Amino acid sequence: MKCPFCGYNEDKVIDSREAPDGAAIRRRRECTKCSRRFTTYERFEQSPLLVIKRDGRREPFDRKKVLNGVIKACEKRPVPLEKIEELVDDLEREIAQEFDREVPSVQIGERLMRRLHELDEVAYVRFASVYRSFKDINQFMKELRDLLNKRQA
Repeated sequence: MKCPFCGYNEDKVIDSREAPDGAAIRRRRECTKCSRRFTTYERFEQSPLLVIKRDGRREPFDRKKVLNGVIKACEKRPVPLEKIEELVDDLEREIAQEFDREVPSVQIGERLMRRLHELDEVAYVRFASVYRSFKDINQFMKELRDLLNKRQA
């Protein structure tokens, strides 16, 4: 492992432990040249998950893209970043378990909306308006009415 500080190629492992989510090994290392310490993570290598877009194109699943979309929907809402990251982690874990190599983007969007509905209704409506490409105010109002009806039921 190359030291991120001095670039030297030799280090020693000081401590190894399982990461909190159980999906990686966290190793604390010390450079044998400059004596600075750094952390590395060893993860299980999976084949990349491809997202099948509505137009049939395929692109690699991008956790950052999903996270940014949820953060945008939750902007100026009382939703802690920790909850947003937990939501995206759960989604990522669920689709990785359920889908082998390819997942339709519709599956990702619908699962995200379900989770956002439970997390914050305003964020849900914001996300839905972009995801479902509302063309006019009537579609937006229908979504709001459906939300209110579910709440009263």
